[in-house]
Amino acid sequence: MKKLTPDDPETHSADVVADNVERLRELFPEAFTEGRLDFEVLKQLLSGVLEERDEKYGLNWHGKRRARQLALTPSTGTLRPCPEESVDWDTTKNLMIEGDNLEVLKLLQKSYTGKVKLIYIDPPYNTGKDFVYPDDFRDNVQNYLRITGQVDGESGRVSSNTEASGRFHTDWLNMMYPRLRLARSLLRDDGLLMMSLDGTEVANARLLCDELFGQEGFVLDLILEEA
Repeated sequence: MKKLTPDDPETHSADVVADNVERLRELFPEAFTEGRLDFEVLKQLLSGVLEERDEKYGLNWHGKRRARQLALTPSTGTLRPCPEESVDWDTTKNLMIEGDNLEVLKLLQKSYTGKVKLIYIDPPYNTGKDFVYPDDFRDNVQNYLRITGQVDGESGRVSSNTEASGRFHTDWLNMMYPRLRLARSLLRDDGLLMMSLDGTEVANARLLCDELFGQEGFVLDLILEEA
């Protein structure tokens, strides 16, 4: 087996941002100056469909911009085969991958973009307890309360309604957004996403999928379960 080095292309996931820039270059070559995208020119070219209002209907939460960027950040890693732990290695058509699901979704982009028929996910239920997931943008409770104006600089509460559950919705959405974004790019045009949820986040899940998958032409099959 060939020994991989950090410079080998196999050790990097697909660069989604670079691919998007190349598509823009093909569609709007006049928007590029000295190899760089001139956003002001691009805005002029898209002036008929560009939405610039600050206030508009949609699902927003603290950390959404960071979650979107996380989905676009390439991963440095590779999938390593384990023939000695496999069954019928030479003839099987099945593949089981063990690892962090976000990193695996990024690594699958190179080979499986637009090819997957069905994705089933069983994300953590949001039970209202402290939601911990190992993503860098995770907030602690005090930081959330400070950012949302519920405490002053000395951490003294400035409102009687702490909206503590809002922070838990935020954590869940920050965890789900990049994973659903990457899952969407793996699906075929006639692909199906199935998600197992309880009732806590079903409304947010629908809004999130409306944004990522489009409200038309895609059916979201939600399996509701008791937590």
